Amino acid sequence: MKKAEIITIGDEILIGQIVDTNSAWMAKELNDIGVQVAQITSISDNKNHIVTALDEAQQRADIILITGGLGPN
Repeated sequence: MKKAEIITIGDEILIGQIVDTNSAWMAKELNDIGVQVAQITSISDNKNHIVTALDEAQQRADIILITGGLGPN
């Protein structure tokens, strides 16, 4: 089974300004097609945080999805 990781980028998520609906929607869709979500990570808009999160995700997942904080609704 393929493993996926979702990385959500946005200070607005971390400060509680918005709710991360993107990850929930993506996780459901991935699960529906047989892809296991191994981890969901929320990080700030900081370039170093983004690079680090991508480097770490490569070690854990076959598929990496990156999204912002606005959500599908």
